[in-house]
Amino acid sequence: MSPQLRLSLLDLAFVGRHQTTAEALQDSVAMAKAAEATGRFERIWYAEHHNMAQIASAATSVLIAHVAANTSTIKLGSGGVMLPNHSPLVIAEQYGTLAELHPGRIDLGLGRAPGTDQTTVRALRRDPYASDRFPDDVRELQGFLGDESPVPGVVAHPGRGTHVPLYILGSSLFGAQLAAAFGLPYAFASHFAPDYLEQAVAVYRERFQPSAQCEQPQVIAACNVVAADEAFRADQLAEQVLRGRVRSLAERVPGYAALFSGPEAEQDEAVDALMDSPVAAQARHMMRHTVVGDQESVAQGLADFRDLADADEVMVTNAAPSLDDRLRALEIMAQVR
Repeated sequence: MSPQLRLSLLDLAFVGRHQTTAEALQDSVAMAKAAEATGRFERIWYAEHHNMAQIASAATSVLIAHVAANTSTIKLGSGGVMLPNHSPLVIAEQYGTLAELHPGRIDLGLGRAPGTDQTTVRALRRDPYASDRFPDDVRELQGFLGDESPVPGVVAHPGRGTHVPLYILGSSLFGAQLAAAFGLPYAFASHFAPDYLEQAVAVYRERFQPSAQCEQPQVIAACNVVAADEAFRADQLAEQVLRGRVRSLAERVPGYAALFSGPEAEQDEAVDALMDSPVAAQARHMMRHTVVGDQESVAQGLADFRDLADADEVMVTNAAPSLDDRLRALEIMAQVR
């Protein structure tokens, strides 16, 4: 008999077309409370993205602090902090503060990408080559959160001695190799970057070196889930999710953005016209690891994905557009064993 499926959540703090940012953040709190109440989900992570109007989680530590203050037991963390955008000392202070306020509940997932475009990187005042120093920055951050500072005379207050657990995020072999060499858990972003999932996990497991944090390799793999009571309703919601992804991609392509400046009906027609375009093909490819259906189908789909990814834990993006549909999907997923 297979062990119970370990589940967690990635909340993108999605801002709907007719929502304010404040309303989207309130939805994130409601989702966290509901997930905690089920007792089924191990953690919720929030991703750092910049210059994206539809994602409200740019300041991950601030959002985590608010959600943590409105919940009591579920683990919360970053999925992830894009470390090239920050100094390790500042992140140690931020997450050390969170760990002191909420002991045992805070995770720190770390990514190497900027989480945005190069123009925004410049606005962040970061060196565009900072990602080359990612391994050194991870070690420095680990030291600031540990018992001995890596920089003589500089101590993270708060931060020192909190030993906030680190996770390496990735969508390529680089992250897998780094996580293995450092003996850290590895989380693969297969909910939008599916291509190297199986190869990266295999490399990570093969090369893993035990560390003080982890004696054994730990793999988290992400997928999208659209769950409803009836399969046809799940299919309808999945189509809405796909259309939203197509629109989001098209808005970043020169020449397409102007299609979405007119009345709402015209914008919907623009998406209709794009559903057979290369943009839609890209969206479908990005969403390759998406589980859609009723409770039985979702249970089987999640188990199949876990086996495909050779994952210890499956992290889901609860992708339905409305809060009510996402809350119902949570209840459905909570029944999966």
